[in-house]
Order: sequence, then C-alpha cells, then structure tokens
Amino acid sequence: MVDHLPNLGREFEMLQAMGFSSIDDLFSDIPQDVTRDTPLDLPGPQTEEEIWADAQRLLSANIPMNSRPNFLGAGLYENFVPTMVAAMATRGEFLTSYTPYQPEVSQGMLQALWEFQTMISELVSLPVSNVSVYDASTAAAEALTCAVRVHNRKAEQKNIVYVSKWLPDYRLSVIENYTVGGGIEIRTLEWDENGMIDLDFAKEANGCCAVYVEQPNPFGVIDENLPKLKEIVGENTALIVGVNATSLGLIEAPGNWGADIVVGEGQPFGIGATAGGPIYGIFACNEKYLRQMPGRIVGKTIDDKGNDAYTLTLSTREQHIRRHKATSNICSNETLIALMGSIHMSLLGPYGLEKLSIRNAASCQATKEAVCSIEGIELLYPNTCSYNEFTIILPQSAMSALSYLDSLGVTGGLALEETTKNAESNWLHITATDQTTMADISKLVDGLESWLETLKEVSA
Repeated sequence: MVDHLPNLGREFEMLQAMGFSSIDDLFSDIPQDVTRDTPLDLPGPQTEEEIWADAQRLLSANIPMNSRPNFLGAGLYENFVPTMVAAMATRGEFLTSYTPYQPEVSQGMLQALWEFQTMISELVSLPVSNVSVYDASTAAAEALTCAVRVHNRKAEQKNIVYVSKWLPDYRLSVIENYTVGGGIEIRTLEWDENGMIDLDFAKEANGCCAVYVEQPNPFGVIDENLPKLKEIVGENTALIVGVNATSLGLIEAPGNWGADIVVGEGQPFGIGATAGGPIYGIFACNEKYLRQMPGRIVGKTIDDKGNDAYTLTLSTREQHIRRHKATSNICSNETLIALMGSIHMSLLGPYGLEKLSIRNAASCQATKEAVCSIEGIELLYPNTCSYNEFTIILPQSAMSALSYLDSLGVTGGLALEETTKNAESNWLHITATDQTTMADISKLVDGLESWLETLKEVSA
C-alpha cells in the first residue's frame, strides 16, 4: 500500500541536516526591515462582479498616454499602429504558437519570423539578424559580450569596452550586470561641446574589444561624427550602434558606415508604449559575429520535395541553458511582439517608413522651435539636428515644471535627473512623434510660459 500522506517531519529533518532548528533560522540572513511580521491586509473572497469593479477602480487611476498632450518618450515612443497589426497577430495560429522549441515545427510562424529577420537586416544594412531579444538594453549588453568573445584574443585592450557618455541608468545598469561576471571593464567615450562623440578622445578606444554608441544619442542629437568612428577604433574593435528604429527611414543605415553590430528597441514598430512592456529588442550583425550571436535564428532551406522550408538554426534552446558554457542567458525571445513589429513594417514598406520618419522629425522640429522661442528656456545642445526628442535647460527644476504641467493636463516630458547619472535637475527631455499635434504643442508652450510667470511672481 502506497502512503499518500505527506511526511510532516521531513521538513524538520532537512533543517536539522543543514544545522538549523527552525524556519526562522533558515531565513535569518534576510534583513529585518524587509521581512513582514504581520499578515498582509488582503480582502476576503470576492465575486467576479466585485473583482471586475475593483479592477476598473484601480485602472481608472492610470492616465492613458493618448488621452492628453504627451511629450514623454526617451526610449518608448507613441507612434500610430494600424489596427491590422493586432487583428493579424491575435489570429489563433499566431497567438497560440509562441516560440517553436523544435526546429522543424510551426512552418507558418517560422516563415513569419524569417521575414522579420529579413526586414531588420534590410533596415540596418547588415547581413544577419536574430528573431529578437528582450529589449534594447539587453540587446546592447549582449552585443558587448558577443564582441568580447570574438575580439578578446587579438585585442590590444583585453576585456575592455567603451560606451557612450550619458547612457540612461536603466541601460547602463543592464550592461554592467552583464559584464561584471566576465571581468569586462567598461570605460566611457566623452562628447564634444556639440553633444557628439569626441573623435580625438575616441582614439583611446583603438584596439579595445568593442565600442557602443547610439544614433541619435540619448539626448536626441543626430551625431555627425559617428561615420568616422570605425576608422578610428580599428578593424579589430567591434563598432556597436544602438538605433532609434524609426529614424532609419531618414538617417543612413549604420551598416553602411561601418557598424559591425546594430541593436535597438523595436517597440515603435507594432506596439504602443504598453506601460513599459512587453517590448522587443533588435539585433543584427556581420557574419563575423554569427556564431556568437545570442538568441534564436531562423534559416530558410528546402525540404526533400524541393519546397521552401524554415527551421531554427545554429542556436538551439538547449544550448542556452549550459550555464557558463552558454554564449547567452537569453534562451527565448519576444516572438509574438516581434511578429507584430514585422506586420507593422510590412504594412509600412519603404515609402511608409520614410513618411513615418519625416513625420517624427517634423513634429520634433516644430516642438523644439516653439519651446525654445520661450524666453528663459535654452536648448542643451544648440545648432544640432534632432530626431524624435531634444533636451532643454529650464531656469528651475524640471520636476517642478512637470508637476505644474501635469496640473494642466499635459505630460511635459522627462526630468533627466530621474534616469541619468550626473544630469542637472533643470534638464527636461521632450519627445514628439507622429501623434503630436500643433494643438498639443500649443498646450505645452502655454503651460511652460504660465509656469515661468508663476516663478516670477514667487520671486517678486
């Protein structure tokens, strides 16, 4: 007879084997200030109607981005997404298939993902793309560790990578987490007075494993120095470029001016900001990095009847769970979200992408001209071209201005002191997209002018 009752003494035997006398002893390393001595104050059981009413009450506290003038961006952008994207992505054959774990299954999904790879390769002008990673930050970190694996043996500066100045904290922290375990040293590339990479300083990066820069840079400035950077850092140093994907309808693809690896956030294609996630990162590279590239890769071949066939190739799921022997800790991807991106890119086509880029650039320029015409407000990097976003200098705290604008029903942007180390408290980062209207710009300008008037009244 099998005894199905649990052995109530087993947990105490395990504790004694480890040298503990109680559960409290086992968790004694946890600081007291993060432990909870009293039970959570949770409501009792509820009916479906009560749960739904509570959910609506809680959700009503959120303010949808598109319900008011919105100038918040800095990595996540509110572009128009055609309804056809969701209509196609939520079809059962796409919505339920997720990632095919065996290389031979789900031909429809595999073909769709192969098309995604093809479009990303064409977008950035590099021959190889994977099926996506988690987001732009993980893509940047994976690119740096990939480059170290490829270049470290011949590098003059072993285990050293350079990253652009003023990277936001959320991206830099991911890069640091990825590199610290491998003993990789991160150094910083300085900028010149125009907010562009200092090419004289960049000579120090010659012979290192990798250099990571962004185009446009974190302040939205289009860096005209970047096309000269590959020649300076040398052939045995990977030039990694982080891109704003929609800008590539106007700005030259990095693969055409020396980039070895291109990464970025795919979110503007296919989905909205969605409260920060889920999103997906893009990753493309030269063939030199193919075997060390993270994530999943779909290949196209023919079957025994001569028909087109698609399969996962080079990189299997099992390969990514081999601990220290693995090339990457990413063993999956954002398949459904990347699929939405590929649907959006297909609907846009080359002409639609160019039109989207022009609309973003035009909205940014119109907003910048209007805001910088206000007396007392200056552009952080004047005499530069911007895409999607720019940073201004206010006479007082950016948080104060944002709070005032919020009271008027305007989301005025991002206070960079919240996201970027060493940023001044009066730096306000403003984003404009194809969804920004002239009425939105007028409300932002009126709000800033009114805020400045209140400052004068207080000082008087």
